[in-house]
Amino acid sequence: MKKIIKYSLFLTAIICINSCKYYNFTGTGKIDADTFQVNYFQNNAELIEPGLERDFTIALQELINNQTNLNLTNSGADLIYEGEITGFRISPMTATADQRTAQNRVTMTVMVRFTNTKKEADDFEKSFSFFYDYPAEQQLIGPTLAAAKLELFERITQDIFNASLAKW
Repeated sequence: MKKIIKYSLFLTAIICINSCKYYNFTGTGKIDADTFQVNYFQNNAELIEPGLERDFTIALQELINNQTNLNLTNSGADLIYEGEITGFRISPMTATADQRTAQNRVTMTVMVRFTNTKKEADDFEKSFSFFYDYPAEQQLIGPTLAAAKLELFERITQDIFNASLAKW
């Protein structure tokens, strides 16, 4: 009886380990690629925030690197991400009774061209956008800017990842 239990547990473990080959916790399934590259995203927005393009490019590289087993390369990759930051704007959102702004919203928009050299059907050119609200009495500098960038990058890069690799 013990031999049957050991054999059953062993067989279950093998099946579980082998199934991770086709599905993982990021929801990507099996990726038919070995390498990826993220080309530098130029900042073509009307409002220029210094370093935004560099920080966004690095954030996208890190997300893909952390959520897949793909290798980052500078050229000749199986998966290529490129594009530009097309919008970075601040607008008032809510007003007080005396008609002053109570809350501002910063919105970031990124145009992405994704190329899968192994499967052309997966290629796309798509715009991704998200926003961050902050109190009007704060300026978009220092910790407020850092929090905004963190939220914007986290959401936009995850949306890009989902569209390109998780097919959501």
